[in-house]
Amino acid sequence: MRRILIIFLVIISLLTCKSKPQTIDEPEVIVEIIPVPGLEIIEPEFEIVSIVILQADIVVTEFETVLRVKNPNEFALELTSLTYELFGNGAYWAGGSGKDILHILPFDSSETKFTFSMNFINMSRRLLDDVIAMRQVRYRFTGEAEVQPVVPNVEPFKMKYDCSGLSEVRRRS
Repeated sequence: MRRILIIFLVIISLLTCKSKPQTIDEPEVIVEIIPVPGLEIIEPEFEIVSIVILQADIVVTEFETVLRVKNPNEFALELTSLTYELFGNGAYWAGGSGKDILHILPFDSSETKFTFSMNFINMSRRLLDDVIAMRQVRYRFTGEAEVQPVVPNVEPFKMKYDCSGLSEVRRRS
């Protein structure tokens, strides 16, 4: 009888004992960007086309700068963000940033304008003279851009740029 009682208790304990239900893990979905074979991306080129005086004052002068971006690729590019610093004749003029700047067609260029104010109080007299006389100024335009190739499965990339040259200074027409 004792034996039957022990077997009965073991059976009852097994029936009342709950184990965790088995869970089936959902497979993790991994989205993979498949590189486009044979696609070579060439960084776009930046160039200041002109620096235009919008309103001249003895202390503060407002300028408009035209930026040209050249696309040397066989597909369009989107310039989605841009941070910049602009120097004229070696002196810091302005800095800033923007979003959704340009759409540039393949093997083409696009231009955009941005305005800034410059305070001549801390500038050299020579720079003020060059601007007043509308002489060319040596510029340096530097910063970082985020570029989105308009190609399926290609991620945007960040690039640094640093260009310099001579730009005319002229009054708005």
